[in-house]
Amino acid sequence: SPQLPDGQDLPLPPVILGELAEDPQNPTVCFYGHVDVQPARKEDGWKTDPYTLTEISGNLYGRGAIDNKGPVLAWINAVETFKALKLATPVNFKFVIEGMEEAGSLGLEKLLQEEKQCFFSDVDYIVISDSLWLSNKKPALTYGSRGNACFFVEVK
Repeated sequence: SPQLPDGQDLPLPPVILGELAEDPQNPTVCFYGHVDVQPARKEDGWKTDPYTLTEISGNLYGRGAIDNKGPVLAWINAVETFKALKLATPVNFKFVIEGMEEAGSLGLEKLLQEEKQCFFSDVDYIVISDSLWLSNKKPALTYGSRGNACFFVEVK
């Protein structure tokens, strides 16, 4: 756990590990996201309180709505849609949702090591849903990063 300058230890927030569907015929995809945010003050240029999600003309404004709570909820909503439509999921879903990414993911490496033979043992692919939008209407789709396999993905 991190230590304050006065020597006090702070407990780390829990990392959420979740899974849905266990069909051995399907690949298992693990989705990573985080729910912590960088500090913000209204004086930084916010039109509303940055820590109160506010809808204005159909747009949502709030600290972390893009980085990274919105993308985390997009995957959860996708799973919810499969369930609501009573459709079989094409993959097994696993989720890793943490609350320390903005501070260097303190504690995550230890958890990954502890769970590599259990929770992560059947993971075939990892999707890191922590990316930016290129503009207000154009999301960025990161399909590869240093040291990982790259794929071509066509989105319609």
